[in-house]
Amino acid sequence: MIDSHTHLHVCKPDDSELVAAAVDAGVERMLTVGTNGATCRAALLAAERFPQVFAAVGRHPNEATGFDDADLAELSALAEHPRCVAIGESGLDFYRDYAPRADQERAFAAHIELARSSDKPLVIHTRAADDATIDTLRTQAAGLDVILHCFSMAQRLDECVQRGWWISFAGNVTYPKAQDLAAAAARVPAERLLVETDAPYLTPQVVRKERNQPAYVVHTARFVAERRGMQYEELEQLVTRNAAALFQW
Repeated sequence: MIDSHTHLHVCKPDDSELVAAAVDAGVERMLTVGTNGATCRAALLAAERFPQVFAAVGRHPNEATGFDDADLAELSALAEHPRCVAIGESGLDFYRDYAPRADQERAFAAHIELARSSDKPLVIHTRAADDATIDTLRTQAAGLDVILHCFSMAQRLDECVQRGWWISFAGNVTYPKAQDLAAAAARVPAERLLVETDAPYLTPQVVRKERNQPAYVVHTARFVAERRGMQYEELEQLVTRNAAALFQW
């Protein structure tokens, strides 16, 4: 099993315990995602420590205030690390006014170009910004491997699939009120499907009282397998194969 998106720097307990628990649960690979310079460096350090861990480097849209050429240069240097396999998460978040839209848009465009120049997949965060996110990707990210992390645009699934984007489901797909996401999980083409935790956030329903961690991706995977009419082992092989092809790990 794989976890295509986690944040080890925010999770508890220590990384060594988190990785050990994940391995015990059958999670063989995980992508830990930085959201600013410091956490990107932490992600790379974790990837150096543990063979199961790989890193993505980026500036989260909520931390995009003042994004400039120096920030891009820092990310570009971090992206050269051999354990960095993706760029992001980046995108647009209009749900809260943590960063001006102009800064988010500038950062987003820069991440797209960094993904292109580094030949790495692009990890997308979008919240309350579906139209703007899709329009930006449509006009600027042609030819890139785009991962819609913590997929939330169920009503736009067909459009996203037609563009060849990767669809990654987090623990919120298991929530009783998320029937639209559950239905989307059943319809995503097998070759574009991923699962993730987004830990420590979005704990799957069966362990929702707990703080999320990479080991819990198996609960999301079991739910998605059931919705797709598959055995867990079949889905495990599928997403493991997909992630290996995408991240080259």
